[in-house]
Amino acid sequence: GGTCLHRGCIPSKVYLRSAELLDAVRRGQEFGIVAPEVKLDFALVHARKEKIVANLYKGVQGLLKKHGVAVYAGTGAIEPGTGYGAPVQVRVQTATGEERLTAPRLILATGSRPKTLGLPIDGRNIMTSDEALEQTTLPRSVIIIGAGAIGMEWASLYADFGVEVTVLEFLPRILPTEDEEIAAELEKLMRRRGVRIVTGAAVEPASVRVADGQVTLAARVGPQLQEFTAEAVLVAAGREPVTEGIGLEHRPAVRLGRGGFVEVDGYGRTGDPAIYAIGDVAGGGLAHVAYHQGIIAMEHIKGLNPEPFSMKRVPRCIFTRPEVASVGMTEAEARAAGYSVKVGRFPFRGIGKALVHGSVDGFVKLVADADGGILLGAHLIGPEVTNYVSEAGLALLANLTAEELATTIHPHPTLSEVLGEAALAVEGRAIHA
Repeated sequence: GGTCLHRGCIPSKVYLRSAELLDAVRRGQEFGIVAPEVKLDFALVHARKEKIVANLYKGVQGLLKKHGVAVYAGTGAIEPGTGYGAPVQVRVQTATGEERLTAPRLILATGSRPKTLGLPIDGRNIMTSDEALEQTTLPRSVIIIGAGAIGMEWASLYADFGVEVTVLEFLPRILPTEDEEIAAELEKLMRRRGVRIVTGAAVEPASVRVADGQVTLAARVGPQLQEFTAEAVLVAAGREPVTEGIGLEHRPAVRLGRGGFVEVDGYGRTGDPAIYAIGDVAGGGLAHVAYHQGIIAMEHIKGLNPEPFSMKRVPRCIFTRPEVASVGMTEAEARAAGYSVKVGRFPFRGIGKALVHGSVDGFVKLVADADGGILLGAHLIGPEVTNYVSEAGLALLANLTAEELATTIHPHPTLSEVLGEAALAVEGRAIHA
């Protein structure tokens, strides 16, 4: 594991913060701040990323030491010779030799790695996000394969850093797991920023070639085979679990499901009662999912009867500019589940703090059950929405109605007022519409 801190959310958000500040300074005249000599020093951005990651890593090491956790640096694998439900033996290959550990319970948290789609990753011209985060210079142009959260975050930061960006997405739209209206809004805003987006594009891995510092590839878009060229290619087509080489064949009751992820129940239990799995290897896909699953698994092992994990209550955050955040069902998912739905929408242009902030693009969309008014989902695109989507998450956890969310007093002027207005809009009563 460790993807979030070392090769995922933390380092990429450092880049996104610098990109956000660069855009704000370039627009400084709107705020009465004149800075004509604005320029980017990407080497310093990279150095700041390294410093933040190192500091957080030291903090984690300190916490482990403080609580007496024994850490073995090496490669671990389950040993053969132990049966269903029996204590688990693990062999650890360290730099100085081998260690053998035995415990009545094992938690798998081996994480995931970027998919490569069979492309020849060379770390410079053809990269995954792992290699992109290690670069100390920027390409002049980039083709991003994949328009999910990772692909669109990189498209956003590259565009702000002055890189010419083309995004190729196999499916008919970007952000395919998010609400359609939110995805359409982000696509519109990204195109306005100069990002070229091609959907329904099936990249042909065999077509990829590198020559004279340029990468050329072909993608089938509808009936046509189109060619694309850039200085670099970033493969952002999802992640796959790390399950090979860890000895799972010795515990056959641990089953792998769709996509090769370890199958678990709400407590993190696999088919073998001695083995639990959490995080990306179990299909979590988000750091806060892994945190939560880890707590549940440990409490369950200790007999504390925790509330089982539910993906329905997981907030999803995408740190593009503007940000995207959501929790619960999309409108399409709610209708497919048999709900009669009603929807409330409210734009950030009607929120005073958004005008003060200088970021008025985007809106909030709430999906509620038309029969009882219970909130089913919340979908946000706009300034800093990742910081207050948890309010909607709490509303889902508590089975609150849109009316109850609307009558929650939101301080003025804050960006969170948009949730109250959207909740009022569910009943057609938005005050500032």
